[in-house]
Amino acid sequence: MIASPRKKVFTFLAITLVLSCIFYYLIISSGSLQTAGGLYVLGLMWSPGLAGMFTQRIYEGKLRGMGWKLGKAKYLLIAFAVPLVYCIVVYGLTWLSGLGGFPEPGLMTNIQQRWGGLTQSPALQIIITIAISTLIGLPSGLVSGLGEEIGWRGLLVPEMYKMTSFNRTALITGAIWTLWHMPLILFADYNLPGVPKWYAMTMFTAMVMGLSFLFAWLRIQSGSLWPAAVLHASHNLFVQSIFTPLTAQTSLTPYIIDEFGIGLALTGLVIAFILWKRQRKTILAAEPA
Repeated sequence: MIASPRKKVFTFLAITLVLSCIFYYLIISSGSLQTAGGLYVLGLMWSPGLAGMFTQRIYEGKLRGMGWKLGKAKYLLIAFAVPLVYCIVVYGLTWLSGLGGFPEPGLMTNIQQRWGGLTQSPALQIIITIAISTLIGLPSGLVSGLGEEIGWRGLLVPEMYKMTSFNRTALITGAIWTLWHMPLILFADYNLPGVPKWYAMTMFTAMVMGLSFLFAWLRIQSGSLWPAAVLHASHNLFVQSIFTPLTAQTSLTPYIIDEFGIGLALTGLVIAFILWKRQRKTILAAEPA
């Protein structure tokens, strides 16, 4: 078959929707992302990946061309480090301002029980916990995040980029990625307790739309889907498994932190602005006088 980017994109989106609806139903009918030990969520996250591979096989007859090579190490390092940096900034300001506390007392009790025999220093106990969580959590995050990234960045971003500019590619794929998450916020428990759904949806949209520029940039610059997969895993690890659990929450804290707070929403928009301006300068520099 003729591998038209437009045909590939629409086929990919149609298959993704069909597969995703199966897991939307299972998750929403149960009311929780934790049902079946999170297996329904894992299935949902792999729906874009399976759709991407099916689409590639339909139109290309093979899975090559989706960015399977690792690419340069610097892009993998950037992908891992950026979420750590923006978490340090957002959560650090939250702790310093008193909008949230550090560390969370209940978690700290568990940490002390686990590592108290090794060291009596709370700081070292936290460092050990973060290091072990990273060693365990990053590979497991790659297993789930890779499912999404095979689809979103392995197929969708490069096919969109064949049809339009980088900025439009980032915006369009970011909008699709955002909408794909919305049923979980609207009809399940993908949110922080106490945060209104309208607020969570607004902040989540800003964050995802902003970060989609970084995901698209990594995919296009590296020629590989793996930096995007590492970025996805690193973001989920540091936000969901480390920094949010370490934060003692006041009534205002949920409005600031995590994927539904204003902190990461502003971070995403800043990243998008930087990459958007960078792309505009590149285009202008390439135009003839």
